[in-house]
Amino acid sequence: MSIQHFESKARMSRAVVHNNTVYLCGQVAKDTTQGIADQTRTTIEKVEELLATVGSDKSKLLSVTIYVRTMDDFAEMNKVWDAWVADVTPPARACVQAHMAREEILVEMSVTAAV
Repeated sequence: MSIQHFESKARMSRAVVHNNTVYLCGQVAKDTTQGIADQTRTTIEKVEELLATVGSDKSKLLSVTIYVRTMDDFAEMNKVWDAWVADVTPPARACVQAHMAREEILVEMSVTAAV
């Protein structure tokens, strides 16, 4: 059984690959001073970069859980999300409101994809 860990630190790995499936740790925006649209966009950019690192891409998404600080941001976040998945079959998805690790984080994504 092969398990590969990518960018591991004391608390977690940014990605783990097992049985041709990649599990990403929760991804947040590159710049958390921005609004929900920009935070969603840069979170997606981080997801794409990490998927590429392990040989995957958005066309292989299996499941995504999206955490938003407030459901008031749901529609705006979805505009960015919908544009991103418009050219692929979208994954299974859940979206929930959650308390974030830091107040300025508006969105976080937890991703599982095929490799």
